[in-house]
Amino acid sequence: MKLLLVFLALPILAADPDGFQMWSSSQIKTHNAAVKVDEHKVALDRVGNWGNHGLLVIRREGDGEAEIHDTQVDVIFVTSGEGTLIIGGTVEGAHTTTPGETRGTSIKGGISKKMAVGDVIHIPAKVPHQMLVPKMITFEVVKVDTK
Repeated sequence: MKLLLVFLALPILAADPDGFQMWSSSQIKTHNAAVKVDEHKVALDRVGNWGNHGLLVIRREGDGEAEIHDTQVDVIFVTSGEGTLIIGGTVEGAHTTTPGETRGTSIKGGISKKMAVGDVIHIPAKVPHQMLVPKMITFEVVKVDTK
């Protein structure tokens, strides 16, 4: 009888906790390949959103705009390709695109960092950054809202 009760309890114990999500590598690649590139040379898919943080899967096929997020931290995981990240300095041609989001044409006085597969990058809120991409780079971004 005790053994029967253990087997009956297993499905309850084996259920995923609320909020848990998991994507296989092939699911992430499928998401990334399915999204169309926009006028900014980026294909972006918001895979998940959980309150103060979310997951984006991104394919960039050219240089990005310079940007600053007032209240969001970017944690970037490079999955294919390569590029250069310009970090710090000041955004040239800065303009607000949405509340808390500034974009511009380039960064003046920033520092260049090479990006390659396997790199993990943490960009704090309020720090200017821009990706320069000669061919293509794919990456995942965990965006964390700090407000």
